[in-house]
Amino acid sequence: MKRLMITLCSMFIGLMVFAQSNDSILGKWQNPSGEGRIEIYKKGEKFYGKLYWIKDSNKKDAKNPNEALRSRNIQGLEILTNFTKSGSSYVDGQIYDPKSGKTYSCKMTLKGTDALDIRGYVGVSLLGRTETWKRIK
Repeated sequence: MKRLMITLCSMFIGLMVFAQSNDSILGKWQNPSGEGRIEIYKKGEKFYGKLYWIKDSNKKDAKNPNEALRSRNIQGLEILTNFTKSGSSYVDGQIYDPKSGKTYSCKMTLKGTDALDIRGYVGVSLLGRTETWKRIK
């Protein structure tokens, strides 16, 4: 009986660990224009995204409000920061737009397994714009 309880507890703990690490948002995504690809990953309990590929790999962060950062390459930038999971959404994060040099509040919502709605906004979510990224297989 004791052995059965230990086995059942081990299986339960293993399932809990697997369920917690199974975040569907993780992976590689492409923006609608096809100009950029973003890899979403997890650091601790937060989610982040890095622009790992862009059409023009030599493009600089020329619109950055910090003059010292304007000479860095856009490719490799962490453009999604500090998201927390809330159901099928990821909230309370920020997105950096290298085309404008602006950072917006952001929320991400999974739409099935291969689509991700990204909503960047100022102040409240009603004042924003949504685009849908597609998963790269």
